[in-house]
Amino acid sequence: MNVPPQAPQYPPYAMQPPPYVPYPSASAGWYPPVPQSSSAPEPVPAPAPARTVRSELRGAVLHVELDSPETGNAVTMAMLDELLAVLAVPDPAVRVIVLSAAGRDFCLGGDRDELLAGLDEDPTGGRIRAYGDKARRVCDALVNSPAVTVARVQGRATGAGFALALACDLRVGADNAVFRLPELALGLPVAWGGLLPRLLHEVGAARVREIILTSRPVGAAEARELAILQRVVPEQELDEAVAEWARPITRRPEAALRVTKTLLASHASATRMADASVLDSELMASVLAAAHYTRTAAGRGPAS
Repeated sequence: MNVPPQAPQYPPYAMQPPPYVPYPSASAGWYPPVPQSSSAPEPVPAPAPARTVRSELRGAVLHVELDSPETGNAVTMAMLDELLAVLAVPDPAVRVIVLSAAGRDFCLGGDRDELLAGLDEDPTGGRIRAYGDKARRVCDALVNSPAVTVARVQGRATGAGFALALACDLRVGADNAVFRLPELALGLPVAWGGLLPRLLHEVGAARVREIILTSRPVGAAEARELAILQRVVPEQELDEAVAEWARPITRRPEAALRVTKTLLASHASATRMADASVLDSELMASVLAAAHYTRTAAGRGPAS
């Protein structure tokens, strides 16, 4: 019986490719291609800017805190934007707004580095005008808020910090509080957020004139005498002093409270023959732009 010849048997691996070699070389033989991605890499999102204002609603009391203690809570354009976002559209359920600050000092004024950078970018003062307009809107939001606004002040309240505190209805300060308007010594007008007419109305022309022209600091005890502060307490008692004011106010009927605030603001405005603070941003921008031009011109030398 003839048996047909069988096909030769090979080991099962004989027809398989050699093992995968991760990196190509002249002696490696066959290796699978490395897959190539056809899509572009995902863009890395830019980090969110650090917030400089914190707010928290506790019942009918809105707590708004300047939260840039490493800069002395210097007022930047970003801080003004954040304050406007909180204050410009008031919640009718809020009866009291407490303005406070983190760190040792309430606020050391406007951010001068940012102002100078704005002048380098726009020597005509356009950025300064925008900054000044926002400052006025923030202070007006505090003055005209239907809620009662309370400033809680510790440490130094300088320039813009002075203006923010003075824009509030009630002001309590720690016994280490110090107010100062150094603008004239810095070559600037007192033109921030409508501060000057409010200060004249609250304190009186003779005392305000002396404080501005000398640029001297005003301590807590004197600030109480001048009605810059209505109350002075040890720093550890500030929160309780604020609460003592807030508790009865939160029980007042909303309509009566709103109308009373409007009446108080109206009568205060009626005592002013004119409110030139609407020109604050223009005054600040023109003085800073002129000073900037003088400095840069001096650096260039005489014109040929």
